[in-house]
Amino acid sequence: MVNFGKKLMADQVEEWKGYYINYKLMKKMLKQYVQQTQHGGKDREQVLKEFSRILDDQIERIVLFLLQQQGHLASRIEELGEKRSALEEYDISQVYQLHDAYREVGLDLIKLLRFVDVNATGIRKILKKFDKRFGYKFTDYYVTTRANHPYSQLQQVFKQVGIVAVVGALSRNLEYLQHHEGSFVSIYDRPAVTLKDPIIDQVNHAVQKLTHATNFMQFLGQHSLIVQEDAQSGSEDLVDDQSYHFMSLMLNLVNTFLYMVNTYIIVPTADDYAVSLGAAATVCGIIIGSMAVAQVFSSVYFSAWSNKSYFKPLVFSSIVLSLGNLLYALAFDLNSLSVLLIGRLLCGLGSARAVNRRYISDCVPLKMRLQASAGFVSASALGMACGPALAGFLQTKFKIYSITFNQSTLPGWVMCIAWLIYLLWLWFTFKEPEHFTKTLVNEHPSESGRQGNSNLEEGLAQPLLLGVEQRQDENSDDRSNHGSIE
Repeated sequence: MVNFGKKLMADQVEEWKGYYINYKLMKKMLKQYVQQTQHGGKDREQVLKEFSRILDDQIERIVLFLLQQQGHLASRIEELGEKRSALEEYDISQVYQLHDAYREVGLDLIKLLRFVDVNATGIRKILKKFDKRFGYKFTDYYVTTRANHPYSQLQQVFKQVGIVAVVGALSRNLEYLQHHEGSFVSIYDRPAVTLKDPIIDQVNHAVQKLTHATNFMQFLGQHSLIVQEDAQSGSEDLVDDQSYHFMSLMLNLVNTFLYMVNTYIIVPTADDYAVSLGAAATVCGIIIGSMAVAQVFSSVYFSAWSNKSYFKPLVFSSIVLSLGNLLYALAFDLNSLSVLLIGRLLCGLGSARAVNRRYISDCVPLKMRLQASAGFVSASALGMACGPALAGFLQTKFKIYSITFNQSTLPGWVMCIAWLIYLLWLWFTFKEPEHFTKTLVNEHPSESGRQGNSNLEEGLAQPLLLGVEQRQDENSDDRSNHGSIE
């Protein structure tokens, strides 16, 4: 797939080259900001404000050029409209000349529509790249404040009200000329079938493509950032999709599978185990259900923990589950129902299913998320089926020293060993997601988050037209970088 930066250069109109979004410059600035924040040169709030001002400058240049070109097209259509009104009834040569002139306007209009399409895509991609690099929903703040501002320039890029008016005027005039009845000398000069002018179809197709590329504004205006990527996504987006770690995903699915096996492996023998400890057979319901009850509490702290790490909760889960199964197995020799129930409660407190689901939703690329979710469901169902089936193979009895191994205790021993093996596998192969490994996120605790967000909203809510003195330094750097990169 073609890199978007290269595709942008290839699709540029040569004489308009200086008015496109400077995508390379924006990527370069973004990389610099990441390095500066990691080394403590700038805080995140300062970066957000500076980056939003730079993007404002880029959009302003695009919008002013867009308005200028719309004005040129409108003037040309107006002049052609005056000629059409003065059109002599039988002068077929003037009709053809006007047709050709309108077609030239249509071709220029298509170029302008493509100009808007490319820039809208570039804005969307650079906003998405910022969010991924910083792990922060900057796009929500930027788009909503800019789109709802009374002096909104972003609306000019994504709503295209002026361009649609030009499209309507061009289409109407071409249709009028095409159906002009009195423009032919005789019936022999009249075509047998009057076809729709192809330039109208080309313009309408360009408008539809542009509308499809920018319809995500409706969602962003409601603080939603679920944007479907089009088929022409650049290779930089492909790299982002491949940045997740497949083995880490597999470890989460294995965790899901083992936990469900752990839940149901005791079902066939729980009543015998309860009887052997001097309790009624119906106590097996408490033994089985205690794990599910404890899981209610574990889902709370595991969900909160997964905001900071995925690796540590999984390690903790494996250790607690190993300990819980060990107590479950030792309860027979200790002749203690309390130890057995404590073991099952520990197993429930070690449930990391909330972490498994969170990992899939946060760290798996969108195009693979459906398969990963299906894998999560399949792993759960397979574990539910394999648990009782595995218990059927543990119908044996023997002793090693004073420790008893039988059909009641073997499920605990087997699962204890399984979780220890999983812990070793996890320790050496799991890779923490990239946005957790960056010190940028760790340097901003949640206590200061609300204050930072409040300051950010105040900064982004300022008018888009900044003071002349404030813009001069930024524009000088922008122009110098713009000239060197392009």
